[in-house]
Amino acid sequence: MKMNKDKLLSTLFVGIDVGSVNNFAYATDFFGNKLLSFSFINNDPGSRILIDNVLNCLKLNNLKYVVFAMESTSFYSFHLCCVLASSIELASFNPLVYCLNPKVTAAHRESFVCLDKTDPLDAVVICDFARVGKITSKPFNVSTFLALQRLTRQRFHVIKCLTREKSYILNNIFLKFSEFAVLDKSKHPFSDKFGATAISVISDFYSPDEIANMPLNDLIFYLDKISKGRFVDTENTAKLLQKAARDSYRLDKALYEPINLAIATSYNAVFLYENQLKDLEKAILKTVKGLHSNEFDCLTSIRGIGLIFASGIISEIGFISRFNREEQLASFAGFSWKKKQSGKHTSDVTKLTKAGNKYLRYYLIEAVNSVINHGNQEYSDFYHRKYSEVTKFQRKRALALSARKFVRLIFSMLQKNQLYIDKKEMVKLT
Repeated sequence: MKMNKDKLLSTLFVGIDVGSVNNFAYATDFFGNKLLSFSFINNDPGSRILIDNVLNCLKLNNLKYVVFAMESTSFYSFHLCCVLASSIELASFNPLVYCLNPKVTAAHRESFVCLDKTDPLDAVVICDFARVGKITSKPFNVSTFLALQRLTRQRFHVIKCLTREKSYILNNIFLKFSEFAVLDKSKHPFSDKFGATAISVISDFYSPDEIANMPLNDLIFYLDKISKGRFVDTENTAKLLQKAARDSYRLDKALYEPINLAIATSYNAVFLYENQLKDLEKAILKTVKGLHSNEFDCLTSIRGIGLIFASGIISEIGFISRFNREEQLASFAGFSWKKKQSGKHTSDVTKLTKAGNKYLRYYLIEAVNSVINHGNQEYSDFYHRKYSEVTKFQRKRALALSARKFVRLIFSMLQKNQLYIDKKEMVKLT
């Protein structure tokens, strides 16, 4: 947050501690003089009280600008940010609304010795954080990309739920059919443990004994039927499946029924999440097309970047004009590292701060991984070079650094409104 001297002296700084029911506001001028301190309900009438009090304070103290700062407390701060950023009454005071990472304000709190942890004092800390110019993030923007952001974040949430459910179901599958759950791909009868055929095998047979004791020809016929003849060598698949069944642990017969029910319940959850993903992806496509976004066309021109990654990146960045330099965009995504130095020694192990937008960081890392997997030579070479530089955390480090490099490309492309041309293709053109 940068302001010239005249603006700072004419600014009201308002720190707000946001809660699910009640909020607390504390305001000072640039010199730290207390001008406001009150609580209000976290609803629309409560926001009206906040705006009225702030307007009266601005007029009484002859102040021309106002800065609102609050922590990003789950979703409870969202509506208040929208109201303040779009308020017609406050518009003439050029309001800046900041939704801060709690990690950042927590560090500032340490500068207050023996300070209690209460809502009013939290508002004091947030207000002081804004007053001393510690804010480096961009102001809250009631963006045209907000609808897209809600969809991409919901998809992110569903993906997390689906991953967790699949991990959980494998626990129960191990209890029922241990070898099926743990065999690696080279020895497993199915390439996908959650494919339609694999699910049918786990669901249709009461226990591994039924598979192990089944005549081979009958099992081959069964596999051909449920796979619709897709296996290249059904006999070999049947033999692998029977071997896995014979090598698996056996349970007490009374345990199979409850475990089968638990597995069936988890499968239903997996099917539900997968259907939700399809619906969300249709909605994301419809929304991003409705934006007529040049940014979307720019990003999808990169091989390996499709609908989901492009939409996720765009929804979190918004308008690229919000950022003056690529370093600001990288910082917004949380791609900064803590330097550890003592005397002449500088540690090679530096942690990613992760103080930025976790959704944007996720999409950037996944996107650059996809770009590498799709054969982009420049990023593949960079990834492997960074991977070989260290002996610890090779993959995480190499992906994070590749994503940081990817930020430069994205910033440049979006700022110049350019499509991507691979360096190899550029050589061919010349």
